Amino acid sequence: MSAPALQPLPLRLPPGEDLRRALEQALVDAGGSAGFVLQGIGSLIDPALRLADAATATPLAGSFEILTLAGSVAPGGSHLHASLADRDGRVTGGHLPYGCQVHTTAELLLVLLPGWVFDRQPDTATGFLELVVRAR
Repeated sequence: MSAPALQPLPLRLPPGEDLRRALEQALVDAGGSAGFVLQGIGSLIDPALRLADAATATPLAGSFEILTLAGSVAPGGSHLHASLADRDGRVTGGHLPYGCQVHTTAELLLVLLPGWVFDRQPDTATGFLELVVRAR
């Protein structure tokens, strides 16, 4: 018995969309329960990123280009990393929280993983909600 084939789902998000929520909704709308963003480009306005070892997200003012976006996507929560460049080309990277709004566009490749379920559960070792993977 072979594993189900990956299901690519290219997306274009318009201005004003919450990038993380839109990805999670696209997964649910496609009937998926596990996926990965392979890449994303576009722009965000006044985004925030949670930097390494930070407890909260750092707000960034202005328009930023999305240079990279990758991570796991699940209906109950995602783990996304982004690198963003400001108008001077300075790059900041970190965890993408909810509330990051698309400025002009976001072009993404979400890949659904049929036969798998992603969930997030508290991990006492890290203090974060961590990925739990199980076969469907």
